[in-house]
Amino acid sequence: MTKTVVLGVIGSDAHVVGITILEHALSAAGFDVHNLGVQTTQAEFVEAALDHDADAVLVSSLYGHAKQDCQGFTERLEEAGSDALTYVGGNLAVGQDDFEQTRTTFREMGFDRVFDSETNPEDAIEALRRDLRISQSKSEETGVRS
Repeated sequence: MTKTVVLGVIGSDAHVVGITILEHALSAAGFDVHNLGVQTTQAEFVEAALDHDADAVLVSSLYGHAKQDCQGFTERLEEAGSDALTYVGGNLAVGQDDFEQTRTTFREMGFDRVFDSETNPEDAIEALRRDLRISQSKSEETGVRS
C-alpha cells in the first residue's frame, strides 16, 4: 500500500531546493508525494493533509523562524482530525548552536521527528519507513537492483 506524504516550506520561507530534492527522493522511494511548495501556511498544510489523507506531513524551514511558524501546528492537525505523523527539518532556529536543544523544543511542540539541515533525504525516508511500518522488498534489503 502506497503511503501519502504532504510536504512544504512553512511561513514566509521561500527556500525551494531542499523540498524539491526531498520530493524526488520520496517519489523514487515509492511514496505518493504532494508538494505544497514555499510560503505555505499552517492552514494549507492541514487542508492538504485532510484532502490527501496524508500518512505524514513534512515541514521544511531554512530561514530560522520555524519555532514561530510552527507554533500550534500539531494541535491544529489533530483538531482537524488528522493523525498524520509530523516531521520538521532544516535550519530551524537563527544562530542554532545546540541542535539537541532545538530538537527538544520541536518534540515538545508535538513533532514526531526533528531533522537538522544536514540530514540526507535517505535518512528521512528510512525514518518514515520505520514509523509507518513499511517493509522493504528483498531486493532493497540486499542492495540488489531489479
